[in-house]
Amino acid sequence: MRLRLTAVFLTLLMSAAHAAPAPQPVEIPLPSGVLHAQLYKPAGAGPFPVVIALHGCGGLGSHSEPVLPRYRDWAERLLKSGNAVLLPDSYGSRELGPQCRVKEMHVKARRERVADIAAARAWLMQQPFVAQDRVSLIGWANGASALLWAVRPQSAGRHLEPDFRAAIAFYPDCRISAGLGWSTRVPTLVLIGADDEVSSPPACRQMVDGARGRSALARIVVYPGADHDFDRAGTPQHAAAAPTDAEARAASQQDVAQWLAR
Repeated sequence: MRLRLTAVFLTLLMSAAHAAPAPQPVEIPLPSGVLHAQLYKPAGAGPFPVVIALHGCGGLGSHSEPVLPRYRDWAERLLKSGNAVLLPDSYGSRELGPQCRVKEMHVKARRERVADIAAARAWLMQQPFVAQDRVSLIGWANGASALLWAVRPQSAGRHLEPDFRAAIAFYPDCRISAGLGWSTRVPTLVLIGADDEVSSPPACRQMVDGARGRSALARIVVYPGADHDFDRAGTPQHAAAAPTDAEARAASQQDVAQWLAR
């Protein structure tokens, strides 16, 4: 009996030792109010590379957890690679819930969310654990659309030195950007599934192709057979689509790691 209890106790200890790290809540000043965010930081003093991670229209967290599993999975993956990860909560900070089915969104990707990105970066520049020349962006859906606006040359702040090191946009809505002649001032990678019926793979390809010759490096990867949200951890998939989406998810993890390591 004692041996069994000892074994159970050791198992619990090992589980606790390998438990996922809890994020630290932080408050970032905005011109009008406060931007709440969650910070995952490696142990030690740093300086560390940092990834600002931008949630989609469903928001960052829920009533029961500050960071939804899909973003927590990515944050923990980036953390294991030695990155600190800052996740601003653009909706919760303004006392808003999910915005996916809201026709008239009060928080615009091209306006408030770009301002949130700038505020997050300004806050990071004041933190001693930050490698200031290694701050990157990653975003999903609406957050990826905000990212596309934030990296445009027209969006550069007066004191944006050093600039973002890299940017990665998962399935953004590229239609407006493609029509406006989008370009980027930092290396930007767009990742999207070929069967995405929410975003537009042809518009994203048009946007990236149109930026060549007048932009910083911009690339697009279109994953065959993959749908919207293909990288989401633990999402039930149709049996026929599961192998393809699993491959796309694994491939995107490699693509993200390689792009950030540039």
